Amino acid sequence: MPRPRGTLNLDDAHATYIAAPDDLTLDDLMHAARGLIYHFGRIYSRDRPGDDMIQAGYEGLIKALNRYDPEKGASFTTYASHLIRGEMRHFLRKESAYYRPGCLVDLQNRVERFIDDYLMTHSEPPDVATIAQALNVQEQGVVEVMRAGLVPLDAVDLSRVRSIRYESFRLPLEDRVTLEQAVRGLSRLQRKVIDLLFYRDMTQQEAADSLGTSQRQVSRILHRTLANLYQNFEGSDMGQ
Repeated sequence: MPRPRGTLNLDDAHATYIAAPDDLTLDDLMHAARGLIYHFGRIYSRDRPGDDMIQAGYEGLIKALNRYDPEKGASFTTYASHLIRGEMRHFLRKESAYYRPGCLVDLQNRVERFIDDYLMTHSEPPDVATIAQALNVQEQGVVEVMRAGLVPLDAVDLSRVRSIRYESFRLPLEDRVTLEQAVRGLSRLQRKVIDLLFYRDMTQQEAADSLGTSQRQVSRILHRTLANLYQNFEGSDMGQ
């Protein structure tokens, strides 16, 4: 007859294992971490996480068990969550290193920081709805953002990466994604001109001096670049 499972949370299960490390308390620890591992598995996978993803999560748990130092101040759940996510990302990126728009990289980092900060004050990780509200991103968008870089960009549904609410003087997330994709389609010289004029706030003459060309040529490049961007926006939500 199987031994009944306990109802310990992960921190309590860890404390019990440290006090009496054996196969039974280790089994209880693994069981207590199951919900956490599947939770992050669903965040990093649009569909139900596969066995390999879950196995990576348990590998992160074992690493946490071997490395955890309570003197550092973080709870075991917080520390284990960090290593579980790290092993899942490592597994997904092991054979996949795909392009990610910079705004999605920034958002991924914000999601990771929010999860870490949330775990510092809560006993359980935030669900997708909580992350979405905190970062002003639609729930399905959070899932798609976390997949970016782990799968080809055309496998990420960028149409779901949208702001929940508009903020004054801030370009909506979906428009930032569209803009960055459009800029990426420009030539190297066109991107350089955009960078000098709009991101480094140079005059056309200063940009020309930097590029070793004339102000007239910079003006022509800028004109063609803006025309290209406009054409790219015509078929997008930004142009409608």
